[in-house]
Amino acid sequence: MELKQVLVGCLIEFPPKYFDVINEATNSDTPACNVTEYLEYLDSIGIREEDFPQIQPIMQKRIWDRIGPRSTSAELEKTLERLRKEDHRFHMEGGSWTNNISWVRGYADVMGPIEQTSVLFSEKTTGVSTVQHRYRNALFHLLMTQTSCYRYWGTGLWTDYARELCRRTNDILKYDF
Repeated sequence: MELKQVLVGCLIEFPPKYFDVINEATNSDTPACNVTEYLEYLDSIGIREEDFPQIQPIMQKRIWDRIGPRSTSAELEKTLERLRKEDHRFHMEGGSWTNNISWVRGYADVMGPIEQTSVLFSEKTTGVSTVQHRYRNALFHLLMTQTSCYRYWGTGLWTDYARELCRRTNDILKYDF
């Protein structure tokens, strides 16, 4: 599957309402912009990172209170299990606008390969120069998998896109840096 096919597929399935909103916004006094453009604008008028309030997902602080920054995945999993036992409301399955949809359960066919590719990237690139073309190429492909679109649609063409991007990332990472 060509990367161009993946990107065109993303545009085809992209919600048409987005394009309606952008078209309406271009005729207003407020220009449409993406997040990067907005953050660059804030920077240009003197607003700095320290001016923003600190935020984090609900209940995430409980994790950081119990583990350190260099904890292993096994330590993290034990901590998560203890937190689940202590409070039935605690979960790490994400959220949604409806606040009742799991972003994990039922999506192993797409989440599994993405998680495995993320782990492989971490293992293979620790200590590697981030300016290397191969590193940046692998990072680009990995970041392309890090969108909720693949999980949201869950099956079909979107799942194929995610698996193809994982395959490409894994191919780049096959050999030592």
